[in-house]
This record gives sequence, C-alpha cells and structure tokens, in this order.
Amino acid sequence: MPTARKTAPSLLALILFCAAPAAPLRAEDGPPARAARAEPVEAGAIRVDGRLDEAAWRTAAFTGDLLQKDPDEGAPSTRRTEVAFLYDREALYVGARLFTEDPGAIRAAVARRDNSGNAERLIVTFDTYHDRRTAVSFAVTAAGVRIDYHHPEDEEQSRDYSFDPVWEARTARSGEGWTAEMRIPFSQLRFRDHPEQVWGLNLNRWMPDRNEDAYWALIPKEESGYASRFGELAGIEGIRPSSRMEVIPYFAAEANITGGVDDADPFRDETETATRAGADFKMGLGPNLTLEGTVNPDFGQVEADPAEVNLTAYETFFEERRPFFIEGSSLLGGEGPDYFYSRRIGAAPHLDAEGDYADAPQNATILGAAKLTGRLNRGLSLGALGAVTAREYARVYTESTGAFSRVKTEPLTGYGVLRLQQEFGDEGSTWGFMLTGAGRDMSDGEPVASELVRSAVTGGADWTWRFGDHAYALTGHVGFSHVRGDSSAILRVQRSSAHYYQRPDADHVDLDSSRTSLTGHAFALELEKNAGRHWLWEGSVSFESPGFELNDLGELQSADDIDARASLRYRETAPGPLLRDYSIGLYNLRSWNYGGDAVGGGHEINANVTWRNHWTSWCGYYIGPRRKSDSLTRGGPLMETLRLHNAWIGGSTNHASDVRGEIGAACYWWETGGWRREAEATLSVRTGGRWEFSLEPYYGRTEEPRQYVATIDGGREETYGKRYVFSRIERSTARARFRLTYAFHPDLTLEAYAEPFAASGRYYEFGELEAAGSRNLIVYGEEGGTTIAGSEDGSRTVTDGDAQFVLGDRDFRVLSFRSNVVLRWEWRPGSTLYLVWQQNREAEENPSGFVGGRDLVDSITSEGDHFLGLKISYWLPLS
Repeated sequence: MPTARKTAPSLLALILFCAAPAAPLRAEDGPPARAARAEPVEAGAIRVDGRLDEAAWRTAAFTGDLLQKDPDEGAPSTRRTEVAFLYDREALYVGARLFTEDPGAIRAAVARRDNSGNAERLIVTFDTYHDRRTAVSFAVTAAGVRIDYHHPEDEEQSRDYSFDPVWEARTARSGEGWTAEMRIPFSQLRFRDHPEQVWGLNLNRWMPDRNEDAYWALIPKEESGYASRFGELAGIEGIRPSSRMEVIPYFAAEANITGGVDDADPFRDETETATRAGADFKMGLGPNLTLEGTVNPDFGQVEADPAEVNLTAYETFFEERRPFFIEGSSLLGGEGPDYFYSRRIGAAPHLDAEGDYADAPQNATILGAAKLTGRLNRGLSLGALGAVTAREYARVYTESTGAFSRVKTEPLTGYGVLRLQQEFGDEGSTWGFMLTGAGRDMSDGEPVASELVRSAVTGGADWTWRFGDHAYALTGHVGFSHVRGDSSAILRVQRSSAHYYQRPDADHVDLDSSRTSLTGHAFALELEKNAGRHWLWEGSVSFESPGFELNDLGELQSADDIDARASLRYRETAPGPLLRDYSIGLYNLRSWNYGGDAVGGGHEINANVTWRNHWTSWCGYYIGPRRKSDSLTRGGPLMETLRLHNAWIGGSTNHASDVRGEIGAACYWWETGGWRREAEATLSVRTGGRWEFSLEPYYGRTEEPRQYVATIDGGREETYGKRYVFSRIERSTARARFRLTYAFHPDLTLEAYAEPFAASGRYYEFGELEAAGSRNLIVYGEEGGTTIAGSEDGSRTVTDGDAQFVLGDRDFRVLSFRSNVVLRWEWRPGSTLYLVWQQNREAEENPSGFVGGRDLVDSITSEGDHFLGLKISYWLPLS
C-alpha cells in the first residue's frame, strides 16, 4: 500500500532527527537562577555513611541560602542548609549539612522506602536532559529513608513513583543537626552524551516541626512550571551514558488454603501449593533508551483491590499493582482518552465455564512482555510496549454424566502500545502521538469469536501549547478507534453499556447485526490560564462519537458524548491575619449526545481554605438540573433525570503533625424525596519513630428514587413495547481500611493492610417508565390498574391486565474481609524478599436492615481463602 510505504520512512526519519545532538540553549534563555558545580574525586574516595568526614567533603564547594515557599514566601530559610556535589567515573555523590538549633526537634521517623511520612527530609532534583521540562528527584529523610520519583512534565506535583533506581543514602545525627550522603550511580540516570554535563538542579528541605518548605531555586506559588525554573549543576566531565544491562530473576512459592470446600468438587483440595519463576531484565540502548522485558511477571501487591457492590452497568477500573507495568507508565500514557489500561493484559478470561464444577484460571498467563522507553536528544519521549498472553482453558465436570471436558475461555492475544511525545518552543510545549493495538487468534465459529473482537486499533494525536511565561496553555487531542470481528462480537460491542446502539428512539445510530467492524473518533480542545496572582480559568469542548470504543486495551465508560466545560477560580496565596491561602471556584458543565439530546450537566461552587495553623477546610454545592439520560434505561429510550442537589464539607489537620486527621461529609437529595448521606475520615498516627497506623472508616446510607431493575417484554406503545422497570432502593455501606507498618529499618518493614466491608440493599416501590422521555413511573399496585404480590422466596409477581411477570429477589446483604500482611526486606541493593499472608473472606447474610459496625466484625470470621507466599528476587547488574 503506498501510504504504508511512505509512513514507515517518515517515522524513522523523525526518530533519527530527534536522536541527533540537541541545539545548545540560546543566549536569550538567560543565565540560570542559581549555579552549582560538581568536583571530581578518585574512585573509592567516598564511603557512604552519612558523616561527611572524608577529605573531599572538607574542600568541596557547598551551596545553600534556601528561600521559603512556606510559611513566609520569599524569606530566607530559618535554618542553614549546605549541599555539595562530587563525582567519580561511576557515580554522583551528594553531601548535605542540615543545621538546626534544637536537634531534639528533628522529626526522624523510620519508614519503608518511598514513604517519607512527616519526617524532615532533603530532596535533590535533577533535570538530567536539561530540557527544562522533566526531572528526577532523590530524597532522604533524617532517618535515612530513601524516596525517588520522576517528574514527567514541568510541574512539581506531577510525580511518577514507579521510577525505582538502585542507589544509596545514609544519614547521621549531630549536635548541630544532621548530615546526609547520597551515591547515585550514573547507570541509573539517563542523560545526553556530551563532554561536559550541565543539568538543571533544585534543592528542597522540608522541616515539619516548623511547617517550613525551603527551596534553592524558588518558584513562587502564583507561577507555574518547575524544571523550567531550575538552577544549574555543571562540572561533570568525562562520563558517558551507560548501556547498562540488569537481570532480576525471581522465585516464588505459594499455598492456597480454601475454606468450605465442596467434597463433590473434583478440582478443589483444601490446600493447594505451587511454585513459579520468572524474570525481568533491563538493557540500555544507546545513551537515552531502555529496553525492559519480563517473563511471567508477578503481582507482589501489598494491598488487595477494594471490595465493592456495583449496581451500575459500567465496569470498575482498579489501579495497576504489577511492578513491570507500573514502572515507566507515564511514558505510555497520553493526553485525552485512556487508550491504554494495563490491567487488560493478563486480566481474567472473558468467557465463563458452564458446568456443575469448573477449574478456571483466574488470570490469563502473560507469556512475555517487553517495553522500550526513553528520551532522545531533541526532546522526543518514546514509550513502546508489547505483550502476549496465552490461550486459557477451563476444565469442567458434569455430575449427571460424570464427564470431564475442556472449554476455551481466552484466546492467544497480542497487545501493542506506542507513545511519542515531542517538545517544542521555549516553554515546554509538546505534541504527541499514541497508538495501541490488540489482536486475538480465533477461528470462525468458535464461542470466543462470537464474544470478543478479533482486532482493535486505537490512537490519536495530542498537543499542549504553553505561552505567556507558562501562564496559559492550549491543549487538545484528536483520536480514533477501529474494531473488527465476527458480526456477533461487533453486535455485543454495539449493545454494550458504552454505546447502547439499540436505543429505540435514537435516530443518529443504527444497530446493525451484520456489521463486522466499528469505527469512532474523539476530539477535544481546552484553553486555560493556570498561573497568576488571583484569577484562573479554563474552557473546553470535547467529542466522543457513538462508535468510539477503547475497551479491548483502554478504558472507556461511555461514548456518544459532546461536553462543554467552563470554570473560573479566584485564589489568594499571600498569608493574612486569619488565613494562609484560600480559593473559590465556579464550574459549569453541559453534555449532549450526537442526536442533540441534553443528557448531562450541572453547576458547582466550591471553596478551599488553609488556616494560619495549617489546618485546611473545604466545602461545596452542586446542582444537577433535569436532563434526558440515554443510559438510565440501559439500552431503552431516553428518560428524564430528577433534579439533584449535592453539598459537602470537610477539613484536615496539619499534615506535618504526628497525629493527622481528615474528615468529610456529603449529602445528596433528589426532587422526589430520595437522599444520600455519607461520611468518611482518615486518622494517621506515628509513634515511637517506627510505628505508623492509619484508619479510614466510611459509612453511607441512601434512598435512591430510580434504581434500574429489568427490561421486560410486553410493554406499552409509549415505551416501544418494553417495560423498563425501576424501584426505590435503600442502601447502606460500611467499610474500614486499616494500615499498620513497623519499620525495623528502611529496608526491612512489616506491613499489614485490612479492609472489613459490608453492604446492604432493599428494593421496594417497583414501577415502570410511563413514557419515553418521561421521569415518571407507573408504580405497581398504586397506578395503572396493576397489582404486585410478594412471595416467600423474596420475588414479586406483577399483574397488569392479562399480563403477568415475576421480578426476582434482588435484596442483598454482603460481607467481605480482605487483608495482606507483608514482610519486605531489601536484603541487598535492588534485591528483595517478600513473605505474604493474604486473606479473602466473604459471606451473604439475611438482607434485612442496614449494615453497621457489627457486620464489619462478622466479616472477619466469614469463610474464605488464605494465601501464603514467599517471593525472592535478585538484582544482577551485568554491565
């Protein structure tokens, strides 16, 4: 194809152009705000013990004079901080003296890596590419806890904690304060291949006992940007980017102990054991790119996915927890639609195995995966990922025949992701390109082919143009999707909750049972002012066509949307006699579908306040006017929504305190008398320097006036021959999340997580939609000559003239308890041992009444499964 022959060389030319040596910074860019210099030392001259007692530190050039961002912006720091830089052929050394007049006031709680808590800490941030847009931060607390993260864009709070280099840090206490020493191998950094390195640099010291945040290169609160406003670190000469290669093999052993095993189940034993092995590897490709691969990647999560009761038609999306997919994930995501949701890879098989008993895999096996990430010299960021998952089968046993069979539940599947992002201009503007693909190996006629699309391709372009000294940004994206497969599979896509092509009153979409492909598009444009003393604002418009489909490798709840948003916010960042800062915002949203129906929108006002004692408060109010929903009837006609009001309030204590608390409450009310009340809180306590405990309780009760129940044939002409049945529902939900950590050492921690959960629901006052586009119901037993009668099994029988139908019992009361206890030991740099005990308990109780604290206690004693696991990994640098 001519287009394909032209596209590949063009893309190759672009990559080669961006890999060429970057142009030097222009003179008009001006001198850096501040400058520091690194001095060379002989290999072995520095022993990292935190004491700074080597001769090289005594002659090193220390820099300091930090300025406060809080509490008194622009004032000199109240405590002296001095930092110096040394280097040899292998690593950069950072030495710091952090003085204080009262060493006993230093907060130095011990915690696990990447958990700084409320400890005093020093953060050293490098813009190693000197692109004035991205950066990496290395931090150490007064207790020697290491923290590291990547800034993928020019914002301080944009942090990617999946950045996990192998480096060292130690601290020591003295009568003058504390000292810190870091050793950061050059093999763990990506930088340009220049004779002399010039990096962007910033230093940050956080002193919680004074709520003081001090910076070497201060960026005022009213301004945006971060790396673009750094000082510079010069003087590093004669080093080359490393073509490092690392292999991290792992071995794992596990035992599953299942409670309440059915003796007739031929596939289940009370205790089942297994072992497995796998490996990750990393290899540098040139000075700027890293190739990573994995075979049989392991989850190794500390927390289980939270429990929930989902009564909507939409999928729940959980956070990624697998290390291979977390690390570098910021380079695989773009602006706009969520084209890539990594938990699609290795997810639970799509098909269920039907039979009296089944032995079905919980997840598709990942045969292998690889990714390529990095930044080329002219500011091109690159992320690419490929993965293959295995065919999966379930074994099924049928009691009546005594026969065993095998059922395919997932086909062999390949996944691919490509992300490019190019910088341009002087203010960190970018344009990007995203492409994803998923392909399944299926034969015509087999069951999986009628359930799943054969191939899916999605992607698009995005841009962010920053101007006005970073104060303004024009962002946008344009995208597409194209899925192909068996007509039955494409019909399922059309009828899914993301599309609802079967809506009888939708004249802008056609449900086509013969269609073997579906194509969609998306577009958005936003203009915002995100810096300035007081006034900030934004306005945007976005489109997602009815056929836009991402759910084979991405994340999409609904398409067929046209949204228009606007907001205006006033803020004050200068402290006054009562407040440290505050902001008040107004927001407005309007939504339509492609048929022109106004299907959503609302108006909101909110306020946020920080008091002089560093406590915070917030409140807000939202009103949602009546709209025509195209999803309430789940594939049926439009239905008018009820007017909704929502108010909320909350507050938190000083986040630097040893005891920290946060509480929030919200209430909703609908025009027909429905309501929801909910409250949640967080309490975090750190005592003894090594213990940390947190509790996050939540309780909510609801009486919702419109809960979808079922769609039944035999309806009236006003509803296109169907009955769209709804009810009122009383719901209650209670949960409490506990986290307890004991740090023997920053590299040896015991962590416990537990979540008791309970939820109930009672359906009552059933009725059916009166007419398409109406918000009114014909309540059974009260209107329209209908009657409704209950039965002992909880079902209801509805009689309407000659028609009679049964609504099954939907009332519920569920209990769940999930917990993890993990002993984590980084027994050598980059190598980790885990011991894991996990519980997953659940029960269904009598559905009467609301849930409460007693149900949370009962959930702990419910029947369930136990998982015991051991995992050990070994970091092996090969170059």
